[in-house]
Amino acid sequence: MATVSIPSTFASFSETWSPRLIAAVNDQHVKIAKIDGGFIFHAHQDSDELFYLLSGDLTLEIETGDEGVEPKSVEAVVMKVGDVYVVPKGVRHRPVAKDAQILMIERNDTINTGDVEDQQRKRDPLDVREQQRF
Repeated sequence: MATVSIPSTFASFSETWSPRLIAAVNDQHVKIAKIDGGFIFHAHQDSDELFYLLSGDLTLEIETGDEGVEPKSVEAVVMKVGDVYVVPKGVRHRPVAKDAQILMIERNDTINTGDVEDQQRKRDPLDVREQQRF
C-alpha cells in the first residue's frame, strides 16, 4: 500500500470545492480540499462530518433552532489552523472560507451537498490514492 503526501496532493491542483480522496478507513473517507468563499447550507442526515483546518480561514455557519420553525438563527464556529470540529448528523451547516485547505472525514457514501440538490456544487471526490507512489 502506497503512502499519500498531503502537501504534494494539494500542490497538484488549484480547483476549489473539489475534494480529493486520500484514504479510506473502515467505512469512512478521508478527503482534502481547497475551499474559498461560501458553500451552500446543507445537512448529512445519517452521518457526522469532521473538519480539520490545515491552513487559511474557516468559519462553519451552523443553523440553530427548532425543526420547522423559521427563521433559523446561525451560529458561527470560527476555526483556527489546527482546529477540529465535528458537525453532528442532521445539522444544517455551511463552510465559509478564505483560501483554506481542509481535511474532512465522513462516511464513504456521503454526498458533499448533503440533502440539497445542487448540480453546480455536487462533486464526487477524485481518488488520488493510486496516483502517488512513494
